[in-house]
Amino acid sequence: MNKFLLTVITLLAGICVSAQESTSTASAVVRRKAQERNVRTEAPGMTQRMQSHLANTVSTADDSELQWMRVIYRSLDLTKDANGALYYPDEAVEGQDNLFRIMLKRVADGQLSAYEYLDGSERFTDEYRLNVRDLLDRFYIPYKEAKGSTGKNPRWAIDETDIPAREVLSYYIIERWEFDRRSNRVRTIVEAICPVLHREGDFGAEAVKYPMFWVRYDDLRPWMATHSVFTDDDNNLASCTYDDYFRLGLYDGDIYKTRNLKNRSLMQLHPDPDDLTHARDSIQRRLDSYEDKLWVPSLDELAARREAADSAAYASGQGADSNLSANSKSGKKSGANVSRSRRGIKGSVSGSKPVKVKKAKAVKSRRTATRSVRNNRKSN
Repeated sequence: MNKFLLTVITLLAGICVSAQESTSTASAVVRRKAQERNVRTEAPGMTQRMQSHLANTVSTADDSELQWMRVIYRSLDLTKDANGALYYPDEAVEGQDNLFRIMLKRVADGQLSAYEYLDGSERFTDEYRLNVRDLLDRFYIPYKEAKGSTGKNPRWAIDETDIPAREVLSYYIIERWEFDRRSNRVRTIVEAICPVLHREGDFGAEAVKYPMFWVRYDDLRPWMATHSVFTDDDNNLASCTYDDYFRLGLYDGDIYKTRNLKNRSLMQLHPDPDDLTHARDSIQRRLDSYEDKLWVPSLDELAARREAADSAAYASGQGADSNLSANSKSGKKSGANVSRSRRGIKGSVSGSKPVKVKKAKAVKSRRTATRSVRNNRKSN
């Protein structure tokens, strides 16, 4: 009997040990898969802390959790001072690259996906993913096959002097203005970026714009977060990254399109330049004031608004009084008689007939019963 019990205990112990080993093996497989996912999504030179920071700050809100959303297309002119950080340095200097060099190198190396420019009908799917070789041939960019290139995963190398960074003078970006019900706030998210080539035509004609390709911002963000740029001429320290530049909204862009059913740009909807400027300003004001309309003002805010309105009314009243005094002085010089009344100001020009004033009628006194002495004598 004792031998039987020892045999059963030994078998049970063996089963427990094998179960623990299988559990540890399964958990190890899961950990390896998670590590493999991190390796595939990380950029060269990015620490684990930076990866976790980017993972926590990426927008994860679903459209079902949004109460309001609007898609805005902007054009960033790199000749403006606010957008100069995206253009300079136009050549690689001391390991610093401008935004287009970063994008094109990663696209050519197969680390970044480029999508077709569809002018308002963008689809970031495999169906619209560009073939890198066809893309380089389309814009006449010289290239050669890079090391490690295969038929399934082609990789291309571009010489530094052949990158047309100086011809990229503008960018198109897609903004999403969202109101998230979870956080109860409006936020602006850059969804995609498109470099635009400006190439001069034949015989010195005006430069023609060629939108090259779209790149999803979240795909490009790991490399943008590791490249620092100068944003201020008064501070020669590169203390801002490309990711900070876009997330803080330091760029200056004009609205050229909003997502609409007819898929038309603002220039098509408003051909007149003045109407186009008015439409852009109106859209920007509605975007900026949307969040203010969601909340009921506090008592302090109402008091501040009331004081501001009173001060504005007082200032306008003083302006009216000063205009009145100036008009009265000018009226005296020209021979005009000015008289003020409760309802306003009435002026009569000299030489006109004077206004007749009606005299008030005297009130008749009531007759009394007493008669004067003279009347009594006459009657006698």
